Amino acid sequence: MAINNAKHIVGEIDGVRCTIVESGASIERAAFLTQLLEYNKLEVKEQKVVSEVPGEEPRYTIGVTSMLFNPVFSIYECQLKTPEGSYVTPGYWKQECIDCDPRYWLKR
Repeated sequence: MAINNAKHIVGEIDGVRCTIVESGASIERAAFLTQLLEYNKLEVKEQKVVSEVPGEEPRYTIGVTSMLFNPVFSIYECQLKTPEGSYVTPGYWKQECIDCDPRYWLKR
């Protein structure tokens, strides 16, 4: 899910209704988001989506069981923390930087 769109997407993963955080994620992206969301005490569900094209990597759909969770609001309202203890910024969420300047409006 792009963090410039605050639309709340609900889906079902393994028979459990979830808020879809991101779909079409690579295995590395899925691991990053799973670690980050579990650190913030959210129950994460993953669904592997296998492509019909031979040789293409499988993609993942990541969701959380909290129906009230919205990644956009959680990031901009400083509700998520990194394992290092700082707040998750848009740059950190997008994996553009590790030690991001919290003033996201000053893109350099």
